[in-house]
Amino acid sequence: MSDSHPRAWRVLREEHLQHCRVFDVHVATMESPQTGSAHPFYRIESPAWVNVVALTPQDELVMVRQFRHGPRVVTLEIPGGIVDPGEAPDEAAARELLEETGYRAGRLASLGSLNPNPALFGNRCHMQVALDCVPAAEIQNSATEETLVELVPLASLPELLRRGAIDHALVVAALYAFDLWRSRASSASDI
Repeated sequence: MSDSHPRAWRVLREEHLQHCRVFDVHVATMESPQTGSAHPFYRIESPAWVNVVALTPQDELVMVRQFRHGPRVVTLEIPGGIVDPGEAPDEAAARELLEETGYRAGRLASLGSLNPNPALFGNRCHMQVALDCVPAAEIQNSATEETLVELVPLASLPELLRRGAIDHALVVAALYAFDLWRSRASSASDI
């Protein structure tokens, strides 16, 4: 095998196509480093996102059911949303958790971040774990969302994932990151 890496493509021109409230669509004409040919590529610009794996002192995940317009179904997910300008990921996690569920975290820790889909997005999805979550306020949904809190025993999570009851890829990724974090933390006696 060769030690070489794919070469970067050169931007020939870029155009903003559409502003869509929570993201912008751009098209870039890119030159292939292999052939020199020009090809159009579409990119979605979005602020950073945050997903929150929230756990109560009773080892229940604080999850939300909500209607999603992509598949047009009600889904089971963890709280999450956009990181506002000037906001740190942990601040956004605490805010989104409180707004969508009414729960407040006793403490937060980072589970890392990932790119939602490098073929289209350039932003990051930050993953946070919120521990010792307790009810503290009323749910504060915006006019475009409605969430219903569901407490899910942590022990039932593998079965929910196996049968596809949770199928949002970024939620599954955050739950996996949480599982890795929990394995490390329990071996270091941090939980």
